[in-house]
Amino acid sequence: MKVEPYLFFDGRCEEALAFYRTALGAEVTALMRFSDSPAPTDASGCAGAAPPPGDKVMHAAFRIGETTLMASDGMNGGQPVFQGVSLSLNPADEAEARRLFAALSEGGQVQVPLSPTFFSPAFGMVADRFGVPWMVVCTPAA
Repeated sequence: MKVEPYLFFDGRCEEALAFYRTALGAEVTALMRFSDSPAPTDASGCAGAAPPPGDKVMHAAFRIGETTLMASDGMNGGQPVFQGVSLSLNPADEAEARRLFAALSEGGQVQVPLSPTFFSPAFGMVADRFGVPWMVVCTPAA
């Protein structure tokens, strides 16, 4: 069994996917729009409610490294909120940690600047431009 994060971007999913392609080398492996659905659905996939605009993303899957994440425009309100969770990137070296942290920081908010700690040569926390919290944790060399 796997556990895969599902992120709701509240109307900004396609923009987020493009950002993660550039910033993290993400590969989109699936994308379905609300207009692709054979039956009218609301953002939760329930039949009978008014759907979001057809061009909005109902479901997407994307890979960052070895991890698959899923995403949607959800309720399409324009203000995604991510609380109580953080996605963690574990780059192989400090140079990659700096590159990833800088990319995620662009348009985002640094919460803990990338710096050495007792457990990592490079650790930092940032909420990206969509509000998704990330931790960059470089594994110490053996």
